[in-house]
Amino acid sequence: MLELAAIRANPEAIKQGLAVKRFAPLSLIDDIVAADEQRRKLQQQSDDLLNRQNTLSKEIGNLYKQGKTAEANEAKAQTTALKEDSQALQQQLAESETYLNELLIQLPNLPHASVPKGAHTEDNLEEYRHGTIPTLHEGALPHWELTDRYDLMSLELGVKITGAGFPVYKGKGARLQRALIAFFLDEATRAGYTEILPPHLVNADSAYATGQLPDKEGQMYHVGIDGLYLIPTAEVPLTNIYRDVILKEEELPIKIAGYTPCFRREAGSYGAHVRGLNRVHQFDKVEIVQIAHPDHSYEVLEKMKSHVAGLLEKLELPYRVLRLCGGDMSFASALTFDFEVYSAAQERWLEVSSVSNFETYQANRLKLRFRDTETKKNRLAHTLNGSALALARIVAALLENNQTPNGIHIPKALQAYTGFDQIS
Repeated sequence: MLELAAIRANPEAIKQGLAVKRFAPLSLIDDIVAADEQRRKLQQQSDDLLNRQNTLSKEIGNLYKQGKTAEANEAKAQTTALKEDSQALQQQLAESETYLNELLIQLPNLPHASVPKGAHTEDNLEEYRHGTIPTLHEGALPHWELTDRYDLMSLELGVKITGAGFPVYKGKGARLQRALIAFFLDEATRAGYTEILPPHLVNADSAYATGQLPDKEGQMYHVGIDGLYLIPTAEVPLTNIYRDVILKEEELPIKIAGYTPCFRREAGSYGAHVRGLNRVHQFDKVEIVQIAHPDHSYEVLEKMKSHVAGLLEKLELPYRVLRLCGGDMSFASALTFDFEVYSAAQERWLEVSSVSNFETYQANRLKLRFRDTETKKNRLAHTLNGSALALARIVAALLENNQTPNGIHIPKALQAYTGFDQIS
């Protein structure tokens, strides 16, 4: 959530930033400023009433001591009337604060100054590429045919058991999934992240705190009877570990990582570009999260990008990095870099990771602060996260790019985890 003080100080600058994110109802900023003025006015009136009550209470005692009973009783009657007025004013103030918060949570995060202007994926800025796009043999197959040929995965079984978009991995396909999860977690541990195994469902407060609610409510699976949500990413439970926490400055940065399945409804996803594992409703992912000092969070972002790049290089996958434009960024992000691997059989790029800095946006909702050692004041921390990595499309690219007429080669970095070097 954007900080109210920043909106109050320079509403026009906020509008300019939100316009880069293609946020249309900029008049909402004017509504917030007006609602804030009304709230502050009510707060001042409430404070004045309380001060008047306190003054009268002291006067009543003195009047009784002086034997001025009639005057004391009159003052008591005034106090009673003031209390009634104060209660009514407190109700108005509470309603005003609720209304102001309802307006604030509709605002996305402001984009970083380096975010390109644009509305669509075509406007994203390619930062760099790495690796060589493989040349496949004649008759090479897309991954959805490879998984059938080698009996690695079945979407049809998923339809039978659950519904469309829920793959069932089998044999070496299941072993490959498990190997990738273990590999990613071990790499995160080597990079200094503490492994966490979080719940796979969260309450509404947790989803709100990281920005999934109210923005992405329709994309999450909701367990109505309990009011819980299946997580769309491990970012949600991992970051919420630090909800309502005040950290010591010397504890920063905090580095945590976790594996979870991820659940996304992905409503309206149809067409050839979402065949096979390209877009599913359940997939596995290892997430890295950092809680950082505001002065150093963009250095942290670069280190997180390097970590993801290192994983892709060890998997021997060609990849590119995109700086997302304003219109293609998530609701809560200030700056996002997408990593895409090249799928040789499909001849297209597949997104496998997003690495983002949310600055204080999530921390403000989380009430996640740290104690500044110099000023002795509490400050909002910066939160960052990244996919390291999302498995479904990684599996698709690994199978397609490493296929030969005699089978599918397993990258050297994974062989100790899979226990085999070839799928045939």
